[in-house]
Amino acid sequence: MSNDAIKQNVKVCMFDQYGTVVDMQGGLTDMATPFLQKKGWKGSPNSFVTWWRRTHYENSMIDALLHREHTPYREIGHRAVAHVMDRAGIDYTKDEVRYLVGEIEKLKPFPEVPPALDKLRTKYKLVVLSNGDPDMLEAAKQYHKVPFDKVISVAEANSFKPHVATYTKAAELCGVAPDQILFVANHAFDCIGAKSAGMRTAFIDRRSRPFGETPHQPDILVPTMKDLADAIV
Repeated sequence: MSNDAIKQNVKVCMFDQYGTVVDMQGGLTDMATPFLQKKGWKGSPNSFVTWWRRTHYENSMIDALLHREHTPYREIGHRAVAHVMDRAGIDYTKDEVRYLVGEIEKLKPFPEVPPALDKLRTKYKLVVLSNGDPDMLEAAKQYHKVPFDKVISVAEANSFKPHVATYTKAAELCGVAPDQILFVANHAFDCIGAKSAGMRTAFIDRRSRPFGETPHQPDILVPTMKDLADAIV
């Protein structure tokens, strides 16, 4: 779909929150650095966070594929952090695990995001669809300070993204057809899930990585949210 067609047909810009709106890798690395130093762990804090996030991702994908009772994001996070610290040989308490996962709520947006969203807001409704729990997303509002029109947790669909139920439920809650939504993420799996469910997609390629071979290619591929706003407003 061309940028002009998006301008004509799309009514809602829907965003992944963790890693697309807020800087998850940078924010968690900044937070984990002093924690790991106090523990006497000599490894790279950035690698620790990557390990944590990949473990969380794997566990959430397993939960989505099982598609039984949805496990809260926070619980998946606790399991992931504990597992990574076990593998790294770091001694920890349950309170420390809860502290680390709780810091996700305090993440700040990438610098270009608030002005880019202000520009997008002049033409589109802005909605979040996040794997986060409802209370985590509510708590995050005081830190990211972005006034979204609606914030939707995948708990509404009882599954993590990219299960099709998450995107179809979000479209239903927004009162629009899936193809009237442009889903925006810097994770290829999320764009693939949204495109497969019938949405238009924009890939924010912050890390300059190839999208990969898939029939579900993004409609727009840009390096930053500013570039997206400039392209479709």
